[in-house]
Amino acid sequence: MRLDELFFTTVIPEAQFCGKGTCALDRCVVDSRLVKPGDLFIARKGTVVDGHAFVADAVKRGATGLMIALSQKTCLETLPAESLARVRVALVPDVERALFALAKAWRAQFTLPVVGVTGSIGKTTTKELIAEMVTKSGSSCLVSAGNYNTMVGASLTLLKLQSEHKCAVLEMGISLRGEMAQLADLIRPTFGVITTIAHQHMDGLGALAEIAAEKRAIFKYFKPDNIGFVNGDQSLLAGISYSHPLVKFGLKMTNQIQARRISGDGESTSCTLKLYGDRYQVTLPTPHRGRLTNALAAAAVAHFLNVPHQIIKEVLEEGDAVPGRFQSLRLNAGKGILINDAYNANPESMREALMAFDRLEVRGTKIAVLGDMLGLGANTVFWHRQLGRSLRKTSTIQRAIFVGEAIRAIEQTVPRGLQYQIVASWQEAAELLNHSLPDDGAILLKASHDIGLQNIATALVQQ
Repeated sequence: MRLDELFFTTVIPEAQFCGKGTCALDRCVVDSRLVKPGDLFIARKGTVVDGHAFVADAVKRGATGLMIALSQKTCLETLPAESLARVRVALVPDVERALFALAKAWRAQFTLPVVGVTGSIGKTTTKELIAEMVTKSGSSCLVSAGNYNTMVGASLTLLKLQSEHKCAVLEMGISLRGEMAQLADLIRPTFGVITTIAHQHMDGLGALAEIAAEKRAIFKYFKPDNIGFVNGDQSLLAGISYSHPLVKFGLKMTNQIQARRISGDGESTSCTLKLYGDRYQVTLPTPHRGRLTNALAAAAVAHFLNVPHQIIKEVLEEGDAVPGRFQSLRLNAGKGILINDAYNANPESMREALMAFDRLEVRGTKIAVLGDMLGLGANTVFWHRQLGRSLRKTSTIQRAIFVGEAIRAIEQTVPRGLQYQIVASWQEAAELLNHSLPDDGAILLKASHDIGLQNIATALVQQ
């Protein structure tokens, strides 16, 4: 079982080859900047750039294989003549479809457990927790890198599957109707996890019930021996009839995996973890109560992957933060704490972040830097007004900087007495902060990714 040219031509018989190198698929990349010697560079045409324009750069960096569109064959003319002596080129009718076909065929050869993780909140954190639990139990686990949760990202991950892997954990993200069914067909998860349903990508998925229905398509190809894991506190997930076994996690007593007797302070959250018949006292190293859902989801999956419960507890209590997800960092010059939660935002995750930030214990000023929540469609104004009402429930946040256009609606509901400013860009917000970094205080960054607040973290955090 090898990812070689024979496999390639079996899956894509219409492919044509040129060049004198060897077409090995051991590592496939779609970004020429990430190419390492021996890689196969896939010249995918994206929404912004066309990979065919970077073929020469990929070869210069050591790519020994190229997959390009037959219609773009002229891009090979940019290569020095000697390059074709060491580079094997596969020409296909459609590069993206060829990538998906290769990944699907490669995945079909494996019978190992494959965990698919989706949801509006907590996908990446839950995925990383599961992978860490499996790895610490002594098994080799393939895990999707970063937020490689699209068809392209999942394909690149699946092509890394090898016989030594005992498990694979892949994140599955969608923003349009029908995308989950396509991902499920590609990945064919044997375990499917839905963390939480929230108001996210409403412009592409619709209302909350429609979002839930799209997420449940992760189970579309399930067989009777596959297992689904859902947030049992949400009726849109738990109140549905399924044709396969279902495990529910959450705070309610009707769930098989529960968090009971929850308490916490400005640094941690403690609970009694009920894992079927067993109970464990667990302390998560974060004041963010939303992390309990991720912890319960990961514990549920790990239990069915035969991870010892003691390892599950250990990993939960270590709880290394995922970059951009309520990640605690030290400000430059040691002037306080920065909470980088700027990877993404929706009304539910924004509210939980504010509550956790409010619980955070610091001596100095707390500044909340909040930006637009994108993808809310016709409800954009409503949800940004609600954000002001969430701020009213906090008592320790003294100042706010609002970034963007949609968030201007918050002025109608912003709490009395809160000092705030509204700016158009993250650069303006960074400039304001540079002149008023809080001594022994804290800054929260929270917005949709495209607002760019993560750039403020890069500028203000100790390197």
